[in-house]
Amino acid sequence: MKHGSLLEYLQNKGRNLKLPQLIDMAGQIAAGMAYLESQNYIHRDLAARNVLVGDNNIVKIADFGLARLIKENEYEAKVGARFPIKWTAPEAANYSKFSIKSDVWSFGILLTELVTYGRIPYPGMTNAEVLSQVEHGYRMPMPPNCIKPLYEIMLECWHKDPMRRPTFETLQWKLEDFFTMDQSDYKEAQAY
Repeated sequence: MKHGSLLEYLQNKGRNLKLPQLIDMAGQIAAGMAYLESQNYIHRDLAARNVLVGDNNIVKIADFGLARLIKENEYEAKVGARFPIKWTAPEAANYSKFSIKSDVWSFGILLTELVTYGRIPYPGMTNAEVLSQVEHGYRMPMPPNCIKPLYEIMLECWHKDPMRRPTFETLQWKLEDFFTMDQSDYKEAQAY
């Protein structure tokens, strides 16, 4: 697609995007993942680097190299498989238990990439520190330029219990209706 990966776009030409545009992109990604969810696929590598940007900020999920069709509710990775730790849900990173809910966790991380214009998650932390801290309940703090309702969505995606994380369908409608739910949030977001 014309603008390449979302990560590169955010770090360069996309730096002038405002919060409503970023949330629109997030809604498109959630819609794509809702489709995968409906077809019983898991992506396992959802991150800004694996989303492509076209004209008019149209985004498409890419790089299905780790994607799997699941017959049960989860997929157990082979021993020795490598994963991007900072984007991977704790149950997947620690126990190789992947599900659509571990993709939801990754989506929460992707939301931080959006609002920070491509900053690496968990800045200043090693992979080992991230694994340990997240297992003990640590969650990234609200990023600068993020509004509380969006951060609350991130926290829902990072719930310790995978079954308490939202579905992608729920995330899609929350993000598509984000600015119509509470006009006070819209006014606050306009400042960014």
